[in-house]
Amino acid sequence: MNASINLDTHITDVVNVIKWEELSDVVLCGHSSGGWVISGVVEAIPDKIESIVYLDAFLPENGQKAFDMQSPGSREAVFAAREAGEISRPPGSMERYNINENDRYWFESLATPQPIGTSLQEITLTGAINKVPKKCYIRATAYEHKYFQAYYDSLKSDSSWKLFDLHCGHIVMADMPVELAEILIDVA
Repeated sequence: MNASINLDTHITDVVNVIKWEELSDVVLCGHSSGGWVISGVVEAIPDKIESIVYLDAFLPENGQKAFDMQSPGSREAVFAAREAGEISRPPGSMERYNINENDRYWFESLATPQPIGTSLQEITLTGAINKVPKKCYIRATAYEHKYFQAYYDSLKSDSSWKLFDLHCGHIVMADMPVELAEILIDVA
C-alpha cells in the first residue's frame, strides 16, 4: 500500500497478468468498482478480450472518476482519509451490501483497505468496449444502487449486450455462486 496506487495501477496489474500468462480469448469479469478496472483493461488490450462481464458493477464513461459516483459514506471515507493524510480508506461493513448472514462475517474478515487514489483518477475511454464480441451486465436486484440499475436499464435496448438479473445482494458470488458460474460459462 502506497500513495502512488491509482486506477492505472489496478488496470496495469490485470493487463500484465494477461500479457505475462500469454492469455487470449479472455472472459473478463469486474464486480462493483472492478467495472472501472475492466473498462481500462479493454482499452489497453482489446484484442485479448473475448467477453466482458460487469457484475453489479460501474460502467464508466470517458472522463469520469469513481469518487463522483461513490455512495455518500464512501465519499466521506475518502475525504476523511485524505484529511488525515492517509492513503487508503477502511473497507466498511458488508451489511450495506445486503449479503446473506452466513457469509457476511467471513467476507468482512477478508476485506482490506482501499487505496483512495483509485477513486480520484479519471478514466480515459475511447470506445474499445464496442469491439468486444460478447458483453454482459449482471444485476443483483436485492441490492439498491442507482447507478447499477441505470446501467442495466439503459442496456436493455442494446442488442449487443446480454443481460441477467439475479435476486440477491451485491456479493453475488456468495449469495448465488452456482447461478453466477452458469452465467459466466454461458457468456464465455
